[in-house]
Amino acid sequence: MDKMSFNGRVAIVTGAGGGLGRQHALALAARGARVLVNDLGDSAGHSAAAQKVVEEIQAAGGEAMANGCSVTDFVAVQAMVQQVQDAWGRVDVLINNAGILRDKSFAKLEVDDFRLVLEVHLMGAVHCTKAVWPLMTAQKYGRIVMTTSSSGLYGNFGQANYGAAKMALVGLMQTLSIEGAKNDIRVNCLAPTAATAMTEGLFPQAMLDLLKPEAVVPAMLVLAHESAPNRTILGAGAGAFAAAHIAMTPGVYLGVGGDVPEQLAQHLAALGTLDGAMVPGSGADQGRQELTLAMAKAGV
Repeated sequence: MDKMSFNGRVAIVTGAGGGLGRQHALALAARGARVLVNDLGDSAGHSAAAQKVVEEIQAAGGEAMANGCSVTDFVAVQAMVQQVQDAWGRVDVLINNAGILRDKSFAKLEVDDFRLVLEVHLMGAVHCTKAVWPLMTAQKYGRIVMTTSSSGLYGNFGQANYGAAKMALVGLMQTLSIEGAKNDIRVNCLAPTAATAMTEGLFPQAMLDLLKPEAVVPAMLVLAHESAPNRTILGAGAGAFAAAHIAMTPGVYLGVGGDVPEQLAQHLAALGTLDGAMVPGSGADQGRQELTLAMAKAGV
């Protein structure tokens, strides 16, 4: 197999001063990309963590620069993208990786901590994507990777804020992948399981040893490469990979009679099975299926 190359490509990786983001930045650079390494810095925008990763890349013969802006600051994010454009003329790849945790059960969770997690994960990705979108549209090429999570896809105790933000990124990806397709902007989601500062203490050490961030990187490279799919959710951890899908079952027509709630309750178990399920091409497919069932019953 030919090695996946990123020669000539320009990438931005947020939250790349350590953990998974650092591994993403190093891997992209190792395969030829010029990389802007973003990680939250001081009030002047200097990030020692980001600069350290830049120096690692440069020591290995790669090209990189650092940025310390907060992804919650749209003006600063726009300046970061301009920094890349001024230096390298384009942006081909955006890895929305920046994130934080504020884990508590919903009963104990403060609304401010819910909002902060949404600001960093969801709005941070929105800001970065919005800032690169015009460039990718003009050059008719772009690869954007949202970092979702199994906590968003399937739920996890104590992570209502994190799960809500991560599932929102899937919804963002679903629509942007449709809107960007005509300009070859492909948008995908990565659901990583990795031992980082964010997951410290959540798993036994023997498991953490298997969950190296490096084991997630291949999925990122596939989703960010010129051969990437579009509108795909890949799970990755410990060297194992799987795809997740937002699916819809075939459904049943029950009409609008007074006893429909009772009938529907009896059908719930059958409706919940995945037999005959399909992955809709867009949200319109739900309405299309509902109308098809209704029209078939009416003989239209």
